[in-house]
Amino acid sequence: MISFTKGFFDCFSGFSLLFKPGIKRFVLIPLFINMGLFYFAAILLSNQLTIWLEKLLPDWLSWLEWLIWPLFAIALFLIVFYSFTVLANLIAAPFNSLLSAKIEAFLTGKNPEDINTDGFIKLIFRTLTSELQKILYAIKWFIPLLIITVIPVINVVAPFLWIIFAVWFFALEYNDYPLANRGHYFAEVKIYNRKHRMRSLGLGTAVFILTSIPFVNFIAMPMAIAGATKLTCNIDKNNQDSV
Repeated sequence: MISFTKGFFDCFSGFSLLFKPGIKRFVLIPLFINMGLFYFAAILLSNQLTIWLEKLLPDWLSWLEWLIWPLFAIALFLIVFYSFTVLANLIAAPFNSLLSAKIEAFLTGKNPEDINTDGFIKLIFRTLTSELQKILYAIKWFIPLLIITVIPVINVVAPFLWIIFAVWFFALEYNDYPLANRGHYFAEVKIYNRKHRMRSLGLGTAVFILTSIPFVNFIAMPMAIAGATKLTCNIDKNNQDSV
């Protein structure tokens, strides 16, 4: 739980890093992309939520609607906002990598080695490749989760499964940026997160909370990138101190 708590607060402490000299201008593009896509997600939810819930809720459980309705609302919220988060990260991926690199330079005094040797075009190629790998990974889990969500009786557990998946994937998503800047691809990112599972889950839980709060979710992407970069730098420092 100590590692989980550290990962959790790494994310929240990332907020102050966004306003450091030389970093603020790299926040703007991810911020505007996130704001625009979350705005469209909110419109979609407000227009469709009640219709979707009526189709998903089993008739024989109507007497428990007061309890089940919020759970299904959470599940649908997660599906829509998670999908838009994946899209936002795909569009903003190269800019997120640059933001992560600038934060790491601020924390450690030097840029990630791979950022110095790559041109921006190569950076774009690597980050988009990694994002597509993450999307394929998400789809692999989306399909069984969606099936569970629409099956009567079984779908009662769907909201909890979506939350667990969202927390884990947020950890993979945002830890990927500082690791990708060092030349790592998604397969290595998954190994890294499993090795530091509790600290990564702490980070993912914090991102999940930030993403779930209206208006706060606009700043969630750059704040999570800053927190994940700080987490990675702290783990590196701890590993070096133990050698």
